[in-house]
Amino acid sequence: MTTAIKTIAPPLARIRVSYDASRIDDVAAATHTEIAASGVSFAAGERIAICCGSRGIANIAEIVRAVVSDCRAAGAEPFIVPAMGSHGGATASGQAEVLASYGIDEASVDAPVHSSMETIELPSDSLPHRLHMDRCASEADGIVLINRVKPHTDFRAPIESGLLKMAVIGLGKRDQAEIMHSYGVPGLRDMIVPAARELLRTGRIRLGIGIVENALDETMEIRAMAAETMEQQEMELLEHARAAMPALPLDDVDVLVIDEMGKDISGCGIDTNIIGRVRIAGELEPERPRVRRIVCADLTSASHGNATGFGLADIITRRLYDKVDFDATYANIITSTFLERGMTPLILPTDAEAVECALRTCSVQEPSDARVIRIRNTLQLSEMWVSPAAWEAIEQQGMPATRVGDFVDPFTEDGALLEFEGA
Repeated sequence: MTTAIKTIAPPLARIRVSYDASRIDDVAAATHTEIAASGVSFAAGERIAICCGSRGIANIAEIVRAVVSDCRAAGAEPFIVPAMGSHGGATASGQAEVLASYGIDEASVDAPVHSSMETIELPSDSLPHRLHMDRCASEADGIVLINRVKPHTDFRAPIESGLLKMAVIGLGKRDQAEIMHSYGVPGLRDMIVPAARELLRTGRIRLGIGIVENALDETMEIRAMAAETMEQQEMELLEHARAAMPALPLDDVDVLVIDEMGKDISGCGIDTNIIGRVRIAGELEPERPRVRRIVCADLTSASHGNATGFGLADIITRRLYDKVDFDATYANIITSTFLERGMTPLILPTDAEAVECALRTCSVQEPSDARVIRIRNTLQLSEMWVSPAAWEAIEQQGMPATRVGDFVDPFTEDGALLEFEGA
C-alpha cells in the first residue's frame, strides 16, 4: 500500500492570461501568397534545397509542404536539408529523425530528405574565421531557408534567432556551429550577421520564409523574402516577435515549476527570455523576471533525450533525469561552450519532493506566503497555475488574467503533479 506524500506546498489555482491572439488560419495559402509576392521564382529542372531546423514551430510541416508545392509547380526538384548545427546528436540520422518527429519526411511533404554532416568550405577572406555549408545544400541550384524569427536566448541584437542564424550555424552543421560558439556570445551576437552576408553574396540562398508566432504558439505572420532584403526584413520580424512574446505575470517569483522542457520548445530547452536566466559565464543576467527557484519536471519526447539547458533549473525530477541522453546533450552543450547550462541540478524522486525542496530553499519563511507559478513549458503561457500569494500580486498589478479554478492541492497521493488541465 502506497503512503500518500504530504508536502508543505501551498494550494494552486488555474488561471488564464490574455494575449494578442492574432493568427493566420490558412498557413498554406499565406505561404503561397508570400512567395508569389517576394519576386523569387524557380525554374524547371532546378534542384532546390529547403532547409528546416530543430526548433518546434507551429504548422511547420504545412509550411514546408507549401514551399515544396511551389517548387514542383515551377518544374523544380525540391529536397529537404536539416539545418540545425550540432543538434540531433550531431549525426545525419539523428537530424533526419528530428525532422521526422515534426512531420517532415518524404511521405508527408513530398520531397526527399538529404541529411548529412559533411560540409564544404567557402571563401571567407573578409571574415576572421572559416565558413562552412552543408554539402547537399551547396550542390543545389538554390536554397530556401524556413525558420521562426524570435528573440535569442543568449543575447540582444538587431538580428537574433531566425533566418540568418540558420544560414550560418544551422546550415554550417557542427563545423560552423563549433567555430561560431568558440568565440562565446560575441560569436553569436557580433559575427553571425557578417558571416550571413558572405553567404548571401554567393547567390546560393534564393529565398527565406520567416515565421512569427503569437503568445499562444500559433502562426501569426509569414513573410517570404529575397536574399537582398533578408537582413532588413528579419530585423522587422524580430520586433514583431518581441512584441508578441508571452511573459510571466509577475517580475518576482519565489518558485517557478515547469512541467516540461525540450529542444522542440526552445533552443536551450527552457526559454531564457521567460525565466530571466541566461547562465553564461561572464554575461549579465536579465533584470527581470527574478525567479528564486526553478523546478523542471520532465523532458519532451521530441527532444530525443537532448536535455540541453536543464542546468537553467535548480531542481529536476528523477523522471526527467532518466530520459537524458548525455551523448546528445553533451554534444550540444560542448558545441555551444555554455557549460553551465549542462550542469546537472539537484535530482528529487517526485514532483512533490522537488517542489518542496524549492520552497525550503527559496528564502520565504512561510511556504503559504510563497509566490508559486506553475507553467506547462516556456512556450505555452496562456494558462498557468498560481498560489494564493501569487494570485493576490497578479490582481494587485491589474494583469489581464482570470482565475478559472479553485485553489487545490497540486499533487496526487503519490506526489505527481495534477494533470495541467485538472480542476
